[in-house]
Amino acid sequence: MPLGEPTLYPPAQTNRHTPTAGVTMYRQLSFALGACALIHAPLTAQPTTPGPAGNRQPAISQPELVKRLTTTVDSLAKIGEFSGVVLLAKNGAPVYQVAKGYADRERKIPNNLQTAFNLGSINKVFTQIAILQLQAAGKLDLDSTLATYWPDYPNQDVARKVTIRQLMRHTSGIGGNIFAAPSGGTRGDVRRLQDYLGLFVNEPLQFEPGSKNEYSNAGYIVLGLLIERLSGEDYYRYVREHIFEPAGMTRTGSFTVDSLPANTAIGYTRGAQDAPPDAPVRPNTAELPGRGSSAGGGYSTAADLLKFLQALRAHRIANGLPAGLGVAGGAPGINATLDGDLPGGYDLVVLTNLDPPAAVRVARITRGWIGVRDG
Repeated sequence: MPLGEPTLYPPAQTNRHTPTAGVTMYRQLSFALGACALIHAPLTAQPTTPGPAGNRQPAISQPELVKRLTTTVDSLAKIGEFSGVVLLAKNGAPVYQVAKGYADRERKIPNNLQTAFNLGSINKVFTQIAILQLQAAGKLDLDSTLATYWPDYPNQDVARKVTIRQLMRHTSGIGGNIFAAPSGGTRGDVRRLQDYLGLFVNEPLQFEPGSKNEYSNAGYIVLGLLIERLSGEDYYRYVREHIFEPAGMTRTGSFTVDSLPANTAIGYTRGAQDAPPDAPVRPNTAELPGRGSSAGGGYSTAADLLKFLQALRAHRIANGLPAGLGVAGGAPGINATLDGDLPGGYDLVVLTNLDPPAAVRVARITRGWIGVRDG
């Protein structure tokens, strides 16, 4: 599975806050796991303009917005182009939420508002927050090299040259395919962050660190392992205790692919980005690693992601990002978007268990109605 461009929303033509550390502007939707995530701002969790977009009035009224969104989602679901959950909230309270399609087609189990979906690279947001928390605790300096905190990192050329900031900004030059199977095993055997490391750690740098911007899932695996080393905790436990629990996100986590909790959607893919709309779908299970990582592949619900935005606004998550973020995740059978602090005080969550652009399409249309212009 090739690594592709990040899927990012550009800074909207509004006074939206922009969160930290992702950095490349939206260019195209990638069909690689987690290819997407985040941001369009420097590595300081500060607004770039003096006020949130939520203070601005949207282009249309709430009843008209809900009417259009209802018609669009219903139409897309009817032709098989949408399966998942859409949640639109205003000032933190849902004003439209709907579930369409099946979480499990073989067993005819429908999606519902509490169904959990694979987020793809939206998980990178949680990894970023964890790194910023460790920075605030005095455990790392973003401009120090990896070798400072991981002196026995297996690839010393990488460790001596790459900084933590470059890892976060996808300018490290670290490459490699985290979607490959380990030697003598299968993708299903990849269940710890350490299992991912062997898939790329011996690869040479693809370019001089800091000289280019190239999306790096491998770099976020390194960040996750660094979180484990500096915190003394398992990555999955760390984000649960320091991010999910303070936000009240009880249905969010990185679950093993062969023991998904009840009411978790199976992803369905047509197998190729250019497959026709009428091509048959199949489960994406065989294409997933045994467990998601600090680079992506965790699960959450629309309600939990709304809680996340509310927790960011209320500063219940230490060193959290501003809530006015726009982020997406995409892969075969996975597409998810999260937009906070849109004009009019709206938040939008779209989670699907179909190929991109199933969620991005709905989010982009809705943002346009609200008055956000994607560049």
